[in-house]
Amino acid sequence: MKERLVGVSEETTTGVKRLYQMQANGTLLFPAINGNDSVTKSKFDNLYGCRHSLPDGLMRATDVMIAGKMAVVCGYGDVGKGCAAALEIDPICALQALVEGLRVLTLEDVVSQADIFVTTTGNKDISWLTT
Repeated sequence: MKERLVGVSEETTTGVKRLYQMQANGTLLFPAINGNDSVTKSKFDNLYGCRHSLPDGLMRATDVMIAGKMAVVCGYGDVGKGCAAALEIDPICALQALVEGLRVLTLEDVVSQADIFVTTTGNKDISWLTT
């Protein structure tokens, strides 16, 4: 397959980091374009694109309404901010709660209560499964 590839475009921070690592150690087999670091990608697509695509994708993939569900967003970069904005029913209430001293919870604190988990970090160990 690599012989047929003209090149690739990578649009995630973690993916771009991996491509730079591959380039440095000589294992990158084809040209790669870093689309992640363009201003329009990082400031518009990451933040605003998620506001539309996350709820739409969740409902299409699961055929379940997300209204009334508890969602947890792990990460608060541009993608995390867009996801949180999409899933927060009343951002003014969320801000008021924060200002009034309510704490931001860890994943361990909410794992047994949440219905939806969205990870928006490049951290491969952010989620886990135990049986």
